[in-house]
Amino acid sequence: MKLVTAIIKPFKLDDVREALSEISVQGMTVTEVKGFGRQKGHTELYRGAEYVIDFLPKVKIEVAISDENLDAVIEAISGAANTGKVGDGKIFITNLENVIRIRTGETGGEAV
Repeated sequence: MKLVTAIIKPFKLDDVREALSEISVQGMTVTEVKGFGRQKGHTELYRGAEYVIDFLPKVKIEVAISDENLDAVIEAISGAANTGKVGDGKIFITNLENVIRIRTGETGGEAV
């Protein structure tokens, strides 16, 4: 089992959700986060004063999947989140040791 974590631009969330639904991904966790990478933030004017925005708003998506679905999930997220510009985000893949469904007590692949 794998945990796929993707950090994407907020306006791409619906596109990514739809792309994952099309390949039958049944659940995901979405968190609003802030951060920066190569984008490095930017400056904004507010009431005549200039402010430096160091951390940019992003969305973190976490999806627990079986190993055989990994390539399809990566392809779906990459395709849906891509704008071709700096700041499109990153995808992280980590191994899941175990998953337990609290309601039924199912473990492993059955719980995903």
